[in-house]
Amino acid sequence: MADTTLTADVVAKEALAILDNELGWLNKLHRAHESEFAQTVNGYKVGETISIRRPADFTVRTGATMDIQDVIEGKTTLTVDQQIGVDFDFSSTDLTLKIEDLSERVIQPAMTNIINHLANDVATQMYRGIYNWPGTAGQTINSYADFAKGPERLDLMAVPASDRCALLSPVDHWALAGAATNLANVGGAESAAYRNGRLGMIGGVARYMSQVTPPHTTDTRDNTTPLVDGASQTSTYDSVKNTWTQSLVTDGHDSAVTIKAGDVFTIADVYMVNPKTKQSTGVLQQFVVTADVTANATTTADTTLTISPPIITSGPHQTVNAVPADDAAITFVGAASTAYAQNMVFHKNAMALAVVPMSVPQGAFNVARRTRNGLSVRVIPSYDSINDISRWRLDLLYGCKLIDPRLATRLSGTA
Repeated sequence: MADTTLTADVVAKEALAILDNELGWLNKLHRAHESEFAQTVNGYKVGETISIRRPADFTVRTGATMDIQDVIEGKTTLTVDQQIGVDFDFSSTDLTLKIEDLSERVIQPAMTNIINHLANDVATQMYRGIYNWPGTAGQTINSYADFAKGPERLDLMAVPASDRCALLSPVDHWALAGAATNLANVGGAESAAYRNGRLGMIGGVARYMSQVTPPHTTDTRDNTTPLVDGASQTSTYDSVKNTWTQSLVTDGHDSAVTIKAGDVFTIADVYMVNPKTKQSTGVLQQFVVTADVTANATTTADTTLTISPPIITSGPHQTVNAVPADDAAITFVGAASTAYAQNMVFHKNAMALAVVPMSVPQGAFNVARRTRNGLSVRVIPSYDSINDISRWRLDLLYGCKLIDPRLATRLSGTA
């Protein structure tokens, strides 16, 4: 093949192809809102925001008499505010190369780093808002029964059975693959998948391994059992419909421990309900702390946590079977100051991702911007005439948001 003079457009085209091919589990996220950003004609500015409606819900009337219910829709926002990129340079002699050479030497490593950064950021923002966490923290997912706890929890939450995806850490991925080696002997598609180390679908869930699956390091904690401080700490859907959070006043901490965003806990005798029937599932409702807080250092002092889901005991959006009692015990998941892999099983609509075209800066020369399949990269070259070096910047602009934590669960193995 003849050598090709590399231009920004050639580099952008190759980078976009790599991005499209390597996106993996990120392709399973909700991407429909990218079309709303496409309303902008001249590209996108950091900080552009759209609103996403949360669906209304209703209770079922029995009998012939009308029982009018208010239509209450919550909303959340998705902001495109994350700009990432990789910068590199070439000598003039490097600029006459085969694109295959450039791709292997430069673009592939650059795009791999961009994709890994994107995947880690999305997964980190995702898990920190998810409150369901079946299994035992620290236990590896090494059997079908372990894995099934993820889709089982989604079923208990009445999550649609279609468009489900699982994200596993390398340790859990290979432990689960190793536990199913008997499938290598049955022939057919299952045999080929396991011989090649691909887990594929199981129980209607598409499974992916990511080398950048984030860990969560739990709070420092103390030797006491924290308690709910005060009865009647409940919410109405109308008051929390946009944040899906509420405050919970606690006490019983005997030191200034740091309780971290992403920590999960249960409250004694507060059980999760089926979203459709409103009946208790027999499973303690798990709550997630959504913002870091330092506990007051005496057992009688109040510490206010911001938690999700809100405690709603009646109506279409009921979350729990009962109001926490005063002095109800709070039990955190996992040991103190310990890192746990954040495997997740989720429905497509749990998390939104938007990758959008960037604006072309005034004064920039030979800028290339390529867009395909909802993905976009921008390449801008510049020239250092003193050193005869061409410098290149490759940029990607995106936003992500956990838009409905009810559609997702974390997952650990069982002892």
